[in-house]
Amino acid sequence: MMNGRETLKINEKGHLEIGGADCVKLAKTFGTPLYVFDESYIRQMMSVYRDTLAKKYAGKGLVLYASKAFSCKAIYRIADEENIGVDVVSGGELYTALQAGFPAERIYMHGNNKLDYEIGEALDAKIGCIVADSYSEIDKIDREAEKRGLKQKILLRINPGVEAHTHAFVQTATTDSKFGFSIQNGTAEKAVAYALTKKNVRLDGYHCHIGSQIFEKQSFVLAAEKCIDFAASLKEKLGFVTKTLNLGGGFGVWYTDEDKKISPAGYAEYLEALIEAVERKAQEKNLDLPYLLIEPGRSIVGEAGITLYTVGAIKEIPSVRTYVAVDGGMFDNPRYALYQSKYTPLLANRALDEPTEIVSIAGKCCESGDLIAVNVNLPKAESGDILAVLSTGAYNYAMAMNYNRNLIPPCVLVKDGKAEYIVRPQTYADLTRNDVIPAHLEKKN
Repeated sequence: MMNGRETLKINEKGHLEIGGADCVKLAKTFGTPLYVFDESYIRQMMSVYRDTLAKKYAGKGLVLYASKAFSCKAIYRIADEENIGVDVVSGGELYTALQAGFPAERIYMHGNNKLDYEIGEALDAKIGCIVADSYSEIDKIDREAEKRGLKQKILLRINPGVEAHTHAFVQTATTDSKFGFSIQNGTAEKAVAYALTKKNVRLDGYHCHIGSQIFEKQSFVLAAEKCIDFAASLKEKLGFVTKTLNLGGGFGVWYTDEDKKISPAGYAEYLEALIEAVERKAQEKNLDLPYLLIEPGRSIVGEAGITLYTVGAIKEIPSVRTYVAVDGGMFDNPRYALYQSKYTPLLANRALDEPTEIVSIAGKCCESGDLIAVNVNLPKAESGDILAVLSTGAYNYAMAMNYNRNLIPPCVLVKDGKAEYIVRPQTYADLTRNDVIPAHLEKKN
């Protein structure tokens, strides 16, 4: 058992296993680079949030899987079977969920600059709710709903001004943010008043999301308290009663031993603390309990996923650094380049070997900054070794790209030792499918 997870362990061959499947065999069968997801862990995390909310919150609510963490048809099928909702942030995510047969009434749409056609697609699908992020978006939703003879339920995204202790790029609830309306400077109150004037939208409440990779419970508690205070203030000033409160996600996950290790039961405790704050504050302000939504994404799929690579070139620079190059890189995991994110790699085929050197894991892209992990402990690696990078289930496939015209790796889902594709491998034909050579550039015979 590794990182407190029963489904990630080292078997009798000294190989890393995930979900009962030998990672060396997975690499041989499916090739590398390869994203691997543990279905049982995904379901466990969905059920932990769902059951905690159902048992502990008297006002009722719904868990929404934040599908920007990892979106494909299979994950929406799992979410549907686990009887939770999903949030989507683009027309593409919406389309994927609908293609998977996900019930439209349990889909919520986010985004800070939804395009006209995306709003139209959401309305045509009759999704449950749209979270409005600007005045122009309120206008767009109202206009498009009027065309269709609808009255669309919306939430307003508000910023409670809670600055979570996380990377600046993933702090989203401060006053200076591209997302939402600030409570502190009064724009949130003005936006509520504005939304209430619209005939074809029905304002149902508020949404807030304070950031990602957050480990302090107090940040979530403080955000909940500020949102309830705001709801009470707007009831008094405008007579608007908040029916729904969406407190977002952002629960942190384990990437390295610098991070806190949270068990599934530990995540339930985070949610319980948030629920207690909502109930206590609502009672204090004499408000009915709102319908409560939460949006975990990373904490559902992050530790459920790993990426497998094959070691290639090894470059030792005396007194400087040793680079261990793999057949992937920033095209399948750009998070180090973006955020200097840290990961835990290990040799999946020699998982019991003791670390003997400090190395950096380099990708194959033509970029000096194409690194996956820096200054990590590994046994002495050899070409052909299978390298596993842990906790890559969130924002890795989701952010993958074809830089240098590299192929985006496939994804497999593992359950009870059996693995199946949930995203097939890209081919060179896929890569060039949309390329067009204008007539004047056609090769002449």
